Amino acid sequence: MTETPQNSPNQQQESIHQVDAENLIGLLRRKEGNWVEWGNACAALQKAGYTSQQIFEATGFEPIQQNQVIVGSQVYTSIVNANIKESALPQSRTDVLSRFERSGSDILYELRILTQEQRVIATEFIVAHNLDVDDAKDIAKAIKDFARMKTIPEGFSDSPGDIVAYQCWKQARQQNDLQHRSRLIAKGLKLADSQTARKQLEQLLTDFTVVSQRPAPRLPIYRMESEEELPRILPVVGKLPLNTEDFKAVPLVEEVEPFRIVKFSGGAGAWVAIPGWRVVMQAEDPVAIIEDSDRLPTPIPGATEEVLLIIDRSQRQWHEDGYFIVDQGGKIVMQWFDEEPNIQLLGKALLVLRPKKILDGELIKDLWQIEE
Repeated sequence: MTETPQNSPNQQQESIHQVDAENLIGLLRRKEGNWVEWGNACAALQKAGYTSQQIFEATGFEPIQQNQVIVGSQVYTSIVNANIKESALPQSRTDVLSRFERSGSDILYELRILTQEQRVIATEFIVAHNLDVDDAKDIAKAIKDFARMKTIPEGFSDSPGDIVAYQCWKQARQQNDLQHRSRLIAKGLKLADSQTARKQLEQLLTDFTVVSQRPAPRLPIYRMESEEELPRILPVVGKLPLNTEDFKAVPLVEEVEPFRIVKFSGGAGAWVAIPGWRVVMQAEDPVAIIEDSDRLPTPIPGATEEVLLIIDRSQRQWHEDGYFIVDQGGKIVMQWFDEEPNIQLLGKALLVLRPKKILDGELIKDLWQIEE
């Protein structure tokens, strides 16, 4: 009798994942359950590696709808978790959970910017006043802005109704359009919780003074006009003498346009920014090495100072007018060869960079001194 082969643990796990994905896709395609389950299903599929486009093609849920139900379900779950902490829920909390189990992903999506406690307060207020998604967006912004204030404005409280009333009061005072101003006052009066807040709004019915909104300052926007203004970031190998293996071990730096961003993870290392001179920008695999000026093949006259040797490790073809890095007993040295050598060239020296000479380091911090 032939024995049925058993699946390996990995095969079993893959099978489980496959079945789960198929079930989730089927749930979404048939729109079984409620929207919270749809959001959880979309999130699970994305976590399993499905793209939003693949989910759309398999289920009919458009990417924008997926995002809404995923975020909305996360907000709903945070509200449920907040309620779990309490032994007995007031009727208002029960009404909120019941209301949003059926629909409301668009409303809860707007509350994503709030904390868990703020979401609970906002949803109770929304359900109590039967508000729509546009109101929810305004409420979320009002609560977020109110929470940043150092003190509670005079005549208002920190209840959700007064927070919305304050936002209406503030916006109405900035309005020249009387119709829009009246609508804001009416909305604030309808939703305000305290009598003092209503009084503040009622005063605007006779006081038509317009308080100009402070304009936002201009953004300090600059555009780099030349390549030299965009430096190139190079890994610093170290200071000579250096082991040849250390020189070779420095990884090739990959830059991300348009700002030539360099990414790296973990490990020790040093980096230096070099002006975007053409010779530097054209280098394929540049690195920097620190050396003393009097130890160069042709020493620089004057006081000894540290200099940077910019080496392109991709240029390993000899020619007579270049200095090259070579291995010498396990160490790297820079040499010039009047004829092609029979040893391996490890890179060409592009330039020797001397530090900027600053007479007084503190002077550059005071612009008024420089201008004089």
